[in-house]
Amino acid sequence: MRETFLCMVESQGRMEVILYFVTHILDIAALLYLLWMLHSSTVFDIRRKKPLSAGIILTIIAILCETGTIYADNGSLFYRIINIMCNVIGFSITPIIPIVITLIFNKGIFNERKFWLFPTVMNVIITFLSPFFGFIFYIDTDNHYIRGDYYFIFVAVYIINFLILFLCTLETGKKYNYPIIRKSIALSLFTIIGTSIQLIFPSLYSTWHCVTLSLLLYYFLLSEFDNSFDTLTGLYNRASFEKAAKQIQDLKAFSVIVLDIDNFKNINDTFGHDYGDTIIKTMADIIQKSFAKHYTCYRCGGDEFFIISNETDQEKIEFQLKTMISNLNEMREQGNPLPTISYGYSIYKGKEKLDFQRILKEADDQMYQYKKTYK
Repeated sequence: MRETFLCMVESQGRMEVILYFVTHILDIAALLYLLWMLHSSTVFDIRRKKPLSAGIILTIIAILCETGTIYADNGSLFYRIINIMCNVIGFSITPIIPIVITLIFNKGIFNERKFWLFPTVMNVIITFLSPFFGFIFYIDTDNHYIRGDYYFIFVAVYIINFLILFLCTLETGKKYNYPIIRKSIALSLFTIIGTSIQLIFPSLYSTWHCVTLSLLLYYFLLSEFDNSFDTLTGLYNRASFEKAAKQIQDLKAFSVIVLDIDNFKNINDTFGHDYGDTIIKTMADIIQKSFAKHYTCYRCGGDEFFIISNETDQEKIEFQLKTMISNLNEMREQGNPLPTISYGYSIYKGKEKLDFQRILKEADDQMYQYKKTYK
């Protein structure tokens, strides 16, 4: 009876190991598919591809290391060495993954804030010393894994690096006035909670399933983000404008500004489209620089720009427009032959049923009246 019970326990143990192997293979397959999607994507910003690719590859290595620790769970000395090596690599690179993903949002952030890397470097050093001193983990002579007295350092570094990733995501959202905050909070909480399960219950291998899902979700989130911008100017594109227009609620006060570069067709015909693109980019930079952060700028046509804001004070809107004209004049005084720009705006006070197209037409009509008057 006892022998039968032991056989059943041993059989159940083998099934659990097989299950872990299968799920890890599925994780790796999903990550390889993500890597393929990333490199074939025409929407994803090319500057983001390298750090996200690095994060995917590091995750695959970490999964392979965890698989190695399960496979090496055997009393043999040879398997003990494999177990130690896999744990050292796994504990070293796991906190690096959120740091690498952070580079997606700000490539030069660690040049400006090198001290943010100190916990990661400290974790790598302590991990490499762990096989000898048992700081983070220890593999005993019977090849059994034991958590070290300083295992909390690994956990703390892992959480700190996720907080860094979270803060950089928020900075990006605020910089571009992009509604990414709620999505990033939800994604960060999902990843932290999902990976914490294995920290509390080591026998439940949930970490890399959550990380794999998180990387997939980051890819979709950033694809949506990059697809919202005009490639030439870096401003929001027309699709983003139309989406924002649909999301504006009744009774919510806002304003719309329409801007149009004067005589732009003549510029293209005289100097060529490459020079025309340079003018558009320069004008877009001045427009974005001239308006406060709560004014969201869009490029909605060749030489046409729209701005949506929650500002409804006419004097403040006029001040922003005068700032733009002043900045343009300043650039011309420096020897840059820039064209003039016509504008019009419309203010919705929120006390009547919203007809966005009517509001936009009012601003457009005012812009054409301005163009006609000053031409």
